[in-house]
Amino acid sequence: MSWNARELIGAVDDDFVDAVSQFLAEVEQRLVAAAQADTAFATEAAGHIISSGGKRFRPLLVVVASMLGEPKREDVVNAAVVAELTHVASLYHDDVMDDAVLRRGAPSANQRWGNMVAILVGDLLFARMASVLTDLDKPFAKVHSVTFNRLVQGQLRETVGPEPGADPVEHYLRVVSDKTGSLIAGSAVLGGMAAGLPEPMLSALAKFGEEIGVVFQLIDDLIDIESETAGKTPGTDLRAGVRTLPTLLVRRCADPRDARLLQLLDGELGSDEELAEALALLRGHRCMEEAHDEIRRRANLARSYLDPLPEGQARIGLAALCDAVVTRSS
Repeated sequence: MSWNARELIGAVDDDFVDAVSQFLAEVEQRLVAAAQADTAFATEAAGHIISSGGKRFRPLLVVVASMLGEPKREDVVNAAVVAELTHVASLYHDDVMDDAVLRRGAPSANQRWGNMVAILVGDLLFARMASVLTDLDKPFAKVHSVTFNRLVQGQLRETVGPEPGADPVEHYLRVVSDKTGSLIAGSAVLGGMAAGLPEPMLSALAKFGEEIGVVFQLIDDLIDIESETAGKTPGTDLRAGVRTLPTLLVRRCADPRDARLLQLLDGELGSDEELAEALALLRGHRCMEEAHDEIRRRANLARSYLDPLPEGQARIGLAALCDAVVTRSS
């Protein structure tokens, strides 16, 4: 499902939304161009995820953050392209590591062309991202290098798992901060830099982006369990054995009442009946409210970080983005 500026920040002035939409249209053109390669096959594979749309949340955040000040158009567009290419390239690698079958409702690149092609296409898009990054000043590159470092280390941390004796919930939240929060925080900061905002405001944008990025992923965790109408089938992560916040909380607070649920979670959930039973038990579990509380706490914290930013349409838009993330169902 694709999001657009009017759906996400439609509560603000129409002229502001139109200006954001114009930026995003230019970003979209640049993303399509970035997927162009030397052969038809490479172009098709590189454009596989880009052409499927996606929410474009990171470019949108770059653009809205830039409008807190006086945005330099070329810097804004380049920064938005850098953020989205980094995200898209990482999806190719994620799908290989997860042995994914679908991505955005279509066969994943690794499923369609094999793991080697998917890895190389991800590398190609990272190379295209680096090329665009050279068109930005050195401070932009420094911020993005820190972001990219965190993203990769988050993936490593997820792959290796928690150290002996570590709290699995805290480990998971650290992984989410690094894998998802870092790039969303970096997107907000790049947008602020493109507008020439001072360091205290960039720091506020980084904190806002980090929290809302974590919320973005934690909402995904709940959608997989609670939603009957989301774009992906409920229980997809559950059946794949992916440990998410709700299942980790269940394990942390489990008591004798949870014996059947733990048995299901430790099994393969191979049948539809077992999956439906596990979903029903999870939906009624007391730890689901704890997961919702954590999301509400982080969302409120994210909103509080907007206080030092200039009043106006852009700050209203960032608050609306926060609301859209918390209430999304797909």
